[in-house]
Amino acid sequence: MSDVWLPSLITSTPQEGYELAVKMSRVAVKMTQPDPEIRAELRSVYEHDANSLILASSVVATHFQTIAKANAYWKAS
Repeated sequence: MSDVWLPSLITSTPQEGYELAVKMSRVAVKMTQPDPEIRAELRSVYEHDANSLILASSVVATHFQTIAKANAYWKAS
C-alpha cells in the first residue's frame, strides 16, 4: 500500500476510534495476505469458527485501546 491510509490515530469520538480500529485490523489482513481470492477462501473458513471470530475481536480491541490512549480517552485536557 503506497498511499497514506493512516495519517493519525486522533479521532473526534470513541465511535470513530472504534471504526478506525476495525479498519486497522482489516488493512493488516490485506497487507498480510494481498491476494483477494485467497482472502475470500480463508474467510469462508474463519467466518464459521467461533475461536477465529473471538481472536479477530481481540485484535480490534487491542487497536481500539491504542487509539483510545492516543486520544486521551476523549477527555478534554
